[in-house]
Amino acid sequence: MPALTRRLEPDIHQECWHVYYGDTRVGTITERAGGTGRCRPMGWTIGFYPVDHRPGQHVGDTAETFEQARAAFEAAWLDYLPRCTEADFAENRRDRAFTAWKYRMHDTGTLLPTQLASGRSKCFCGAA
Repeated sequence: MPALTRRLEPDIHQECWHVYYGDTRVGTITERAGGTGRCRPMGWTIGFYPVDHRPGQHVGDTAETFEQARAAFEAAWLDYLPRCTEADFAENRRDRAFTAWKYRMHDTGTLLPTQLASGRSKCFCGAA
């Protein structure tokens, strides 16, 4: 079973860590923007497509410190993971691959099949 790993997201203004289970991003631990006074400064969420599209499957909370948020995330993950199947992770990988293809088609100026009356187009790689 893969371990949870964290990667700091450098392109976001506040501190934000993406949490991965194997190759799947399963959540975030982040400094909340605009929090002042009594607001807890850290937040965490667990959820990934397709699991978090099921009712009641998206989980998250706030914490005072990064370490508290990390510990709460890890405890919640132990409850969340048994609800996930290998098919969920496979669907997530398929969806990520499709999204990357779609954006590559757009970036190269290639029309998608749904943008043509015939319903057929060429891939950016030249394949029909």
